[in-house]
Amino acid sequence: MSASAPVSAPPPVPPATVTPRASSPLAGFFIDLGIATVALFGLSVVCGAIWGLYRSLQISAANAQGAAAGTIASVGQPGALGQILMALIATGGAALLVYFWRRPANAAERQHSRQALQRPSTWGWTLLVALLIVLGSNGIAFLAKQMGIEPVPTNLELMQNAIARFPVFLVLFAIVLAPAYEELLFRRVLFGRLWQAGRPWLGIVLSSLAFALVHEVPGVSKNSLLGTAQLWLVYGGMGAAFCWLYRRTGTLWAAIAAHALNNAVALAALVFFGAT
Repeated sequence: MSASAPVSAPPPVPPATVTPRASSPLAGFFIDLGIATVALFGLSVVCGAIWGLYRSLQISAANAQGAAAGTIASVGQPGALGQILMALIATGGAALLVYFWRRPANAAERQHSRQALQRPSTWGWTLLVALLIVLGSNGIAFLAKQMGIEPVPTNLELMQNAIARFPVFLVLFAIVLAPAYEELLFRRVLFGRLWQAGRPWLGIVLSSLAFALVHEVPGVSKNSLLGTAQLWLVYGGMGAAFCWLYRRTGTLWAAIAAHALNNAVALAALVFFGAT
């Protein structure tokens, strides 16, 4: 699409990044998702092991005569900074692995994205989608509260601890790094595969479901079933909106920017109002 394309033009299909394979796009989607899941889990385990070894050596050096059992018991859990760094390495590493291995962008796609960035409509859609996500999320929370449903996001305590001790790093992580690697994985790789295959609505549903489940893992939090369902609805709706924006504008940077704006608003609400 040229830079002068009208706003009403149909959304473009991204150029193929690799030679099409005989396998179905749906199978490719789940292969990508499986590789990302294994990589995320594996990197999390490696990061946890490295941190545990580091803490054990640190404690042993400080108390050379302590028993080994006492050292292991003293290791504890990583602090806010450690947990964020682990999440960055695990999720970011998984996203980059699947992107470069399975669906790297070619010159045509990069050119297409650059053209989209030059259109004022791209940024108009970005601001509109970011605003609608904020309004929609708060609207869902308000309605749920009227029914006595007030879930607490799993990462809320981590964010509160991090903002108190490492505010600059948390801002960098939440507004710059996390939107970039999450959009790369869920929108560019997962949704993009089915969009390119001519099944964008299936891609929206499946990638948004995966996005919601990663942010609120079943059985991890103490939220009720209805509370967890509310969070899935919010996260899934966000994922669907970012998919639509990516498809509408033709550039992943629009989805990254909208995601960053949403996180910035949420972080500001947490700092100034204590809102979740």
